[in-house]
Amino acid sequence: MEFETILKKLKNVLDPNRFNHSVNVMEMAESLAKYYGADINKARLAGILHDCGKNYKGDDARDYVKNMGYEPDEIEMLQPKLLHGIIGENLAKEIYGVTDEEILGAIRWHTTGKAGMNLLEKIIYIADYIEPLRSFEGIENMRKVAFEDLDKCIVYCSESTIDFILKKGVLLHQNTVETRNYSLMLIKYRKTKYL
Repeated sequence: MEFETILKKLKNVLDPNRFNHSVNVMEMAESLAKYYGADINKARLAGILHDCGKNYKGDDARDYVKNMGYEPDEIEMLQPKLLHGIIGENLAKEIYGVTDEEILGAIRWHTTGKAGMNLLEKIIYIADYIEPLRSFEGIENMRKVAFEDLDKCIVYCSESTIDFILKKGVLLHQNTVETRNYSLMLIKYRKTKYL
């Protein structure tokens, strides 16, 4: 499917705020892809589609993933908002004709992250976090660090998420903790490697 067609389709199904957010993530992903030498077209496509599963909420989200054959874990069952990346990956394939595994993975993991993300997955995870509409404590530093060290930025983003979730008093998904720890280990490994 052509990019312009995807844009039109998305504009019809996402509310205006979500669509604007998606455009911002796409543009931020493009900037990061240029900076780090990733595939710009893949970054744009993953960025614009990353929230295409966001309309599925509550039982609709639970039912959707079960019909796909995905078995949500206990935290995903209790907090079905976490399922929109998995739903988005499926919609990207089924509705928008995306077959590229890198793009699909970036859509899938943009919410919680995961240990061992590839370059595109890191870019979408960060772009979603630091796009211009976002405003919270520490965001300016994250925006700066995003163009210095992706792994360091992932640590900041995941720690910010963990802090937010702890303050909110809701369940924290283990993938977010693993994302943070893995990125922190990568940074520590790089430091010791060069000593």
